Amino acid sequence: MVFRGQTLGKYRIIEPLGSGGFGTVYLAEDTWIDKRVALKVPHKQNLDFGELLKEPRLLASLSHPNIVTVITAEKQDNVFFIVMEYVPGDTLETLIIQRGALNLMEALDYTAQICNAVEHAHKNNVLHRDLRPANVFVTEKGLLKVGDFGTSRVLEIAAHGTTVIGSPPYMAPEQFEGRAVFASDLYSIGVTAYQMLTGTLPYDTPTPADLARLKRGEMVAPLRTRNATVPKVIEAIVMKALSPTVGARYQRAEDLLNDLLAARRDLVRRPPPEIASLPAPAGAGATARSVPMRSTPTPARLRPRDTPTARFCWQCRKPLPARGTQCPFCGETQ
Repeated sequence: MVFRGQTLGKYRIIEPLGSGGFGTVYLAEDTWIDKRVALKVPHKQNLDFGELLKEPRLLASLSHPNIVTVITAEKQDNVFFIVMEYVPGDTLETLIIQRGALNLMEALDYTAQICNAVEHAHKNNVLHRDLRPANVFVTEKGLLKVGDFGTSRVLEIAAHGTTVIGSPPYMAPEQFEGRAVFASDLYSIGVTAYQMLTGTLPYDTPTPADLARLKRGEMVAPLRTRNATVPKVIEAIVMKALSPTVGARYQRAEDLLNDLLAARRDLVRRPPPEIASLPAPAGAGATARSVPMRSTPTPARLRPRDTPTARFCWQCRKPLPARGTQCPFCGETQ
């Protein structure tokens, strides 16, 4: 349908970036202003034009530093596509595969940024339903941007609400039954945080036969069995996000974020001895694919920028005053 070098209106296709259930994303150049953008081309081009516009209209309501921005939607040469900002850098999935368990404070920082994005989306009544590291982009400055908001909603509409949405390793138990709620996204954040802190998923990819065990919480291995250097307070937060029942889980991204921020402040002020005294790692950690399910990855350690003398805002990444509790640049409470 779309090929390298093809021009759609003013956009010249450079190369494909990835493909999913809804469509394929291409790197393209806006030839009028010499700017690189990302074009999402839906697989189903025969849907009603109004149905095709549901996703860009939904995403247009989301304006946040941690969410990939939708620029416009167009139809050229009978091809409908969505124009989005291009985020150079790696996906969070790539970082985990390359490095295994991430630095503790880096993992908390990334988790908080994802919470910021999800909180904003939920306040606008938008569920993601497919949150996973492959949908999270990391810029060279460490800013995270969550993509693919709204895709699952369009898929569900196209399938008349009968499609089970999501990627099995990151899906909450209720999603396997087609009952996604706001807390389902928080479960996905829990899986992602667990993976960042350990380099592994909390369980093997669930199958339909595993649903009963997943509902009972029997499949999730306690986080500290995979990485004993993670503080107990952080384990408790992640395991609450991974609660198998919706009622026992965090109900709002804001609540999860507040607990993370409070724990981070305490850790910066009084780092546990086993973390504060860790030596610098000799090299890159094992990849997520090569770490055995029951092994303990290379311990995380606090980097100099994570100490009280070098604090950065969770949202905009700019430096904070030594004793400040609110970012003077974006106003985000720390």
